[in-house]
Amino acid sequence: MKKALPTIKNFCKRADMVLLSLCLTASIFGITMIASATSSLLNAPRYLFVQIIGLLIGLVLFVLFTVIDIDILAERWGAIIVFEVILALLLLTPLGYADNTGNRAWLRFGLFGIQPSEVIKAAFIVVMAKHITYLKEFKSLNSVMSVAQLVLHCMFIVGLLVIISKDMGSALVFLFIFFVMLFVGGLRIYWFLIGITGIAAVFPLFWTHVLTERYRQRILSPYDSSIDPSGFDIRWQANQSKIALASGQLKGMGYGNGNISQSVDALPAKQTDFIFSVIGEELGMIGCSIVILLLLAIIIRCIYVGAKSRNTMSMLVCFGVAAWLIFQTIENICMCIGIAPVIGITLPFFSYGGSSIFSLFAAMGLVSGVKYRPKPERFRVFR
Repeated sequence: MKKALPTIKNFCKRADMVLLSLCLTASIFGITMIASATSSLLNAPRYLFVQIIGLLIGLVLFVLFTVIDIDILAERWGAIIVFEVILALLLLTPLGYADNTGNRAWLRFGLFGIQPSEVIKAAFIVVMAKHITYLKEFKSLNSVMSVAQLVLHCMFIVGLLVIISKDMGSALVFLFIFFVMLFVGGLRIYWFLIGITGIAAVFPLFWTHVLTERYRQRILSPYDSSIDPSGFDIRWQANQSKIALASGQLKGMGYGNGNISQSVDALPAKQTDFIFSVIGEELGMIGCSIVILLLLAIIIRCIYVGAKSRNTMSMLVCFGVAAWLIFQTIENICMCIGIAPVIGITLPFFSYGGSSIFSLFAAMGLVSGVKYRPKPERFRVFR
């Protein structure tokens, strides 16, 4: 016990305890709101059990990825890619199953389910950071061949997930992470312009031949009231979310007292996609502001650690994790207030999901690990 104490003290001194404290605060806040949102549902204790187990696993992963050298981890990039592919392909086996949206996006292991796209996000960030760093240091990042390699790398992972699970929401998260990491890595602006032009050129084909009519209507529904004018079909969930948020006003209706959040079926997915609406109804604008400030603080901390990092790859990992949080936070909140389509994006740390919470803590461990190791002399720009 006496020998363990110096090790624990050393870990607490070197790890990013500010980041861990922020993440724990957000997660515990989220668990209390999940408890309220699911209190009227069958098997309500199960939701809390899964979330708490996910948090405990996440804490172990945070410690593990803090102490593992990220450079050594990235050297195993081939094994990480194989892990990503196997995890995605498992969706095609009897272990894979579809959620209530019809997307085959989950793996079932006994009582527990894992969403591979959540687990793959952190792995994708590490391998992409390694790839960009290699091209930047040993090749030319802005050459045609380098850009083609990176695009194929991204599209292989994203395409695999979209083809197998049809999870367009997760695909958008991966693409945003990819673009942010390229920008931070130093890719020239003209490549982004070429990319935007290319996307604009193929988008009509994607829109008409890949997306189903139902999915197209879901995307357009926030901006076109002629789609589901009664508001009881495609737009119903978003309308209920807006009513819940408006009902909370400044201080909210009180914890556990929301009319919509405490109803069994007034707001589907209230513990996942629409937890922000539950917070808004029960804790009001004050509660929503606390959520936004907590997430903003976590994002800023990731960027801060990345800006002070010891090398390019560490910086890219930190900014990749920040991009993950930025996109999901903005999309989820915009989804809840009715200005973005409902595409199944959850609110980081607050929404229900065991695989989501432990994947986020693993990613936070990667960021903490950047701070954990001292910078080589040549990288000590910040004292």
